[in-house]
Amino acid sequence: MSRRAGILEFAVLGLLRESPMHGYELRKRLNTSLGVFRAFSYGTLYPCLKTLVANGWLIEEEGSTPEDALTATLAGRRAKIVYRLTAEGKDHFEELLAQTGPDAYEDEHFAARFAFFGQTSRDVRMRVLEGRRSRLEERLEKMRASLARTRERLDDYTLELQRHGMESVEREVRWLNELIESERAGRDVKRPGLEGSAQQDNTSGETGGLPRHRDSPRPDPSDDTAT
Repeated sequence: MSRRAGILEFAVLGLLRESPMHGYELRKRLNTSLGVFRAFSYGTLYPCLKTLVANGWLIEEEGSTPEDALTATLAGRRAKIVYRLTAEGKDHFEELLAQTGPDAYEDEHFAARFAFFGQTSRDVRMRVLEGRRSRLEERLEKMRASLARTRERLDDYTLELQRHGMESVEREVRWLNELIESERAGRDVKRPGLEGSAQQDNTSGETGGLPRHRDSPRPDPSDDTAT
């Protein structure tokens, strides 16, 4: 299985853990919620779904409601196929969610993993965040060394592009530092409308500790400028 196919399977299982969906809903959620899948097609999604069904991790059901089935019958077409996560699929997704190997630190996989951090235990979040930070720090050192070697041979525009790439990586490292600090401190995210009220205790460590940003937005973990 290719790395991108593995990421797609992970994301599909994660979304279906939230609720059953048909193919169009899944594609829309993948496009809007997970930026890493902005440019993929039904031709990519449906083979993935068929594989997950064959593995016993999903089941197919026709028509999510009687109204859907009636509409399809009147229109002379099959009811929409709804995909539902099986118990085995849930167990498999939780196994994937607990993995913290090198693939979890790569650009596309990290973006998908981060999208499901709300379902991930704090210790796993910490290992993934620290691994991602280490990977980017290594990348940054290589970029700096390359720039130092080639600076005199680059024109102004190429040099500026190199600097822009470095700044993107540096920005994500700062963001990761803030996330890691918040996770270690066990901070809760302040919910809208609850300013001035006491924050809920987060002793379980299962919900996120995202830092609050007043001045600048967080970088997109799938930002390709860092590669």
